[in-house]
Amino acid sequence: MINVIKKEIDMEESLKKRLEIICDFCNTTPTIINGSIRKIDKTNLNYIEPHRIIINSIMFLAFNYSNEIYINNLSKKIKISELENYIKTMN
Repeated sequence: MINVIKKEIDMEESLKKRLEIICDFCNTTPTIINGSIRKIDKTNLNYIEPHRIIINSIMFLAFNYSNEIYINNLSKKIKISELENYIKTMN
């Protein structure tokens, strides 16, 4: 039987503050869901689930210590510094 161990990861404080400041400028409130590490017991297989940030019903994905944020899935990314302009064009 496969045993999957899930451990929640807290979002880096500086990343969280950057996202909250950007959302304040855009007059929105982000919903932040912490990511996790999933490990298959007795193997060396690990998966890092990104943090999910929901802004205006659009999901963004972010990893700790990264300057990029992903839109809906891991195929489209932008720099966090460009997030404010992206949110403003969504409205």
